[in-house]
Amino acid sequence: MMKKIRFFDLENHFAFFGAYHSNRINVAIHMVCVWPILFTALLLLYFTPSLFSLPSYELSLSGYKVVLVFNIGFLLTVIYSLFYVRSDPRAGALAAFLCFLCWVSSSFIASRLGFLLAYKMMQLWFFRLPEMQIFGFSFFAVLSVFSSPCNLFVFVPIQCLGVVLVVQLLCWTGQFIGHGIFEQRAPALLDNLAQAFLMAPFFVLLEALQAAGYEPYPGFHARVQAKIEAEINEWQEKKQRLIS
Repeated sequence: MMKKIRFFDLENHFAFFGAYHSNRINVAIHMVCVWPILFTALLLLYFTPSLFSLPSYELSLSGYKVVLVFNIGFLLTVIYSLFYVRSDPRAGALAAFLCFLCWVSSSFIASRLGFLLAYKMMQLWFFRLPEMQIFGFSFFAVLSVFSSPCNLFVFVPIQCLGVVLVVQLLCWTGQFIGHGIFEQRAPALLDNLAQAFLMAPFFVLLEALQAAGYEPYPGFHARVQAKIEAEINEWQEKKQRLIS
């Protein structure tokens, strides 16, 4: 199996993910499904409370007012973006742009599907309940939302929840079909959940850029491919030993 990977080691991150996605059809399925999963996750997280008591920011898109809330969805967008830029400044900058585009556009859709009413209800609910704040960070607000999924769903307009559930169901089903039928190997998230979720959007973007001839640096793809083949061979040998 893959050895311990340094946090910003793009070559080994890509090799880890590539070892679970060597079938072209499975890769194509992921290229279609991964970014919609991220987008709809941000759409759902848009209804979480603001972090550090940060004020929301309003902007106008196509004549519609969009309220940008600096909440958990925004925090994840920043984390993903910084990881991608630090791993590869050129492709990472494009990935960071796409992450923030997803965050802003999901905010726009949330606003159009009834965010304002839900947001007011959420603010009222958190205002009426006691909370613990350290350096302005409302830990009670965040924990009370994620202690039970129902706490979050109460404040999500049914239209948003419907969009999220349909897209997530279709995309996750497609990916599991890709692994079960075409790849014939369990998804990477079963071996390293955090790495799989963090790397997936960047992996499919790099796959698309690779098809256009992009390399983060000379020799990148040759070294990655060698590591992928070595890891797949190791996995197959281990699988064979378990069978015999």
